[in-house]
Amino acid sequence: MIRNIFHSKIFRFIIGGGVAAAINLFLIFSLIEWCGFNTPLLRNIANLISIEISLLASFFIYRIWVWTGGNWTVKEVLWKQIPLYHVSAGVAVITRIFIIFPILDWLHVNYVANTLVGVISSASLNYLISDRLIFKTPKSPIESNYKGRPAEFSSEMYYPEGLAPGLENTSLLHREFLDVSSGKIRVLSIVIPAYNEEGCIVDTVLAISQILERQNIDYEILVVNDNSRDRTEELLQQLSRENSQVHYVNNHYPNGFGFAVRCGLEKFQGDAVAIVMADSSDAPDNIVDYYYKLQEGYDCVFGSRFIKGGKVIDYPVHKLMINRLANLFIQILFGLSYNDTTNAFKIYRREVIEGIFPLVSHHFNLTVEIPLKAIVRGYSYTIIPITWQNRKTGVSKLKLKEMGSRYLFVVLYIWLEKHLSRGDYVRKKHQIITSSQN
Repeated sequence: MIRNIFHSKIFRFIIGGGVAAAINLFLIFSLIEWCGFNTPLLRNIANLISIEISLLASFFIYRIWVWTGGNWTVKEVLWKQIPLYHVSAGVAVITRIFIIFPILDWLHVNYVANTLVGVISSASLNYLISDRLIFKTPKSPIESNYKGRPAEFSSEMYYPEGLAPGLENTSLLHREFLDVSSGKIRVLSIVIPAYNEEGCIVDTVLAISQILERQNIDYEILVVNDNSRDRTEELLQQLSRENSQVHYVNNHYPNGFGFAVRCGLEKFQGDAVAIVMADSSDAPDNIVDYYYKLQEGYDCVFGSRFIKGGKVIDYPVHKLMINRLANLFIQILFGLSYNDTTNAFKIYRREVIEGIFPLVSHHFNLTVEIPLKAIVRGYSYTIIPITWQNRKTGVSKLKLKEMGSRYLFVVLYIWLEKHLSRGDYVRKKHQIITSSQN
């Protein structure tokens, strides 16, 4: 095991970065203390010199020790790889100082966690950019072609070796090939958490039920009343009387979005379940898209509002910016191509829900816990474009300042599971080749 760790790219990348940092410190000390660079101007010059030399040192350490092979021509190295590496390092530092630190500070994340996240994210960003755009190495025979054709050199982007376990289900390259006909969905359940949604719950339920009936999809709509203080429960009683396929339960957990969803996931009766928001922000047509995509054999179908064909309507600008940064952080940390993890609107087969329990999130961070656990534990998925529009009535229950540390907790918790559990939770039986639309 120790030998495998030593030979992994990520381990060597970390060691190489440490050596480069030591070179930086040694050079700046030498220039100031021994060479007399001891005025404000000369100290700045010493700093620039030491940073540049340490960057070049780290480049060649990575080039020789981490990403071996590849193109070593003078033109390729001097005019392409080294300039790109400077851009990569600059982007990582700028992202850390001017984006990640201020956002986490605004969310009142503890400065220790803030620093840790900043270091991890900037290093991860530098690693991914270096791995995918700068140091292009040959693929192994397995990676080059899973149908038995010989390996050949490829300059296409590929998934980093150290991040492979979390990426398997987004790639056409699998270790195991499996049964695509893993079972048809007979009954589709829709779980809707609702807290003080008297202004929109009826319209949401009716829109979903009507489109599913038009498509002849056997369904169950289960609304979880999260101890609402308005007329939500009264309206749910009326809906359930009018439509035998609409049910509601009162959340038996303490109040909270995550608790309400968990309550619904414990009680749904279908072969698959879609989590849908009560405020009509999720397009009912996309539920049908999910259903038919799931019938192809995938374990999960994830929607993205930020790929070709996706759409957002009336998204508050500050929430959109934070959403994009949070999803970028998750993408970098887990090495994912999927860019909308934080959105709750997704669909899962029953066996996926059973396989990711127990859930630990109490609030909106559950929207991240469920898909990340499904990905890390080896369930197959595909990605389709979806439409989202801001609520027309009621008040959003998501409080960004209260959720920052909770999102960070669950993301790091699953990241640790991925890297330290040694595959104890990964599904071992059959898997499925998956693809995503970009």
